[in-house]
Amino acid sequence: MTETPVKQQSTTAFYGQAVASFAIAMAATSIGIYRLDTDAWVRAFLAIAVLYLVTSAFTLAKVIRDRQEAGQIVSRVDQARLEKLLAEHDPFEKI
Repeated sequence: MTETPVKQQSTTAFYGQAVASFAIAMAATSIGIYRLDTDAWVRAFLAIAVLYLVTSAFTLAKVIRDRQEAGQIVSRVDQARLEKLLAEHDPFEKI
């Protein structure tokens, strides 16, 4: 392969913003559920539902990332095979 793929990486500011946004959203949701004027079992149910939603979101993000990375690997392998075939091919070879 003639070119080295550039690894894409987020900036520190973007990473910090994402962590801060997640922390603020979780804190606001937790405070909202805690201060809800209802029975404790309803608040507990909502808290469990929020935790399930968060874990599902993380799992979905990981699955999407893994699928994208697998597609990039397959694409690079296919490109390497093509480059090898082209390097070995001699168009002036007599049959």
